[in-house]
Amino acid sequence: MEHSLPGGAGGGAPREILGVENLEVLYASVILALKGVNLRVEEGKCTVLLGPNGAGKSTLLKAVSGVLAIDDGEVSAGSVRFEGRPITGSTALQTVAEGLIHVVEGRKVLRHLTVEQNLVVGGHLLPGQAAVKERLDFVFDTIPRLAQLRGRTSGYLSGGEQQQVLIGRAMVAKPRVVMVDEPSLGLAPKMIEEIFNLLGKLKDAGLSLLIVEQNAQAALGLADHGYVMEGGRVVLEGPASQLRDNEDIREFYLGMGGAGERKSYRE
Repeated sequence: MEHSLPGGAGGGAPREILGVENLEVLYASVILALKGVNLRVEEGKCTVLLGPNGAGKSTLLKAVSGVLAIDDGEVSAGSVRFEGRPITGSTALQTVAEGLIHVVEGRKVLRHLTVEQNLVVGGHLLPGQAAVKERLDFVFDTIPRLAQLRGRTSGYLSGGEQQQVLIGRAMVAKPRVVMVDEPSLGLAPKMIEEIFNLLGKLKDAGLSLLIVEQNAQAALGLADHGYVMEGGRVVLEGPASQLRDNEDIREFYLGMGGAGERKSYRE
């Protein structure tokens, strides 16, 4: 059963830019990975998706961005909306053209290309070289470290620098929504802070974000709204400020109940 925390925004309803309704995903036509998931991302806001490994977080992002088929997955029920239009079952090329970009887990840079060449790849759907150059200038202004590294071979960069390249490549595409899967994975605390500062800067500039993250403290510090997933379902959602203060969430991420026993959030 899905629960909501009280205290949502008052006044008029914020504009939804990305919506997921009753989404189910099957792998190999038999494994039910998502079970009736509902989620919304508001325009100009950051939504965070929390939960343990295997909860279905990455599967949800893949279903939205159209890359499930790579893993022999398919949307078996439910719908995905982008700016009010149905995009369920769209290909990755179609979702990118819509302005919805997925930065996948694992820092998959094109390792033998330079930083600048990696960034240029992100502009393959832009209308011409002038448009690509304009977006490159924006990225270099926004992420000065990439300007310093523009001629470096991407495979020799640190993990944090590679993550910045991937975020920069997403920004070259001139997105409306960027979904980032585990941006802090394997990074040192100083670099985690730098990555989340960058994401905060992009949010302040009006970008809508959907972030999957194991580092709950960092993610909830940036997010406006959060969802907790377990076993392919959303088990809790609410404003990020209330999730940060929720004792059950703290126990969930420590993995221990009050008496020291293992527990799941649904318990």
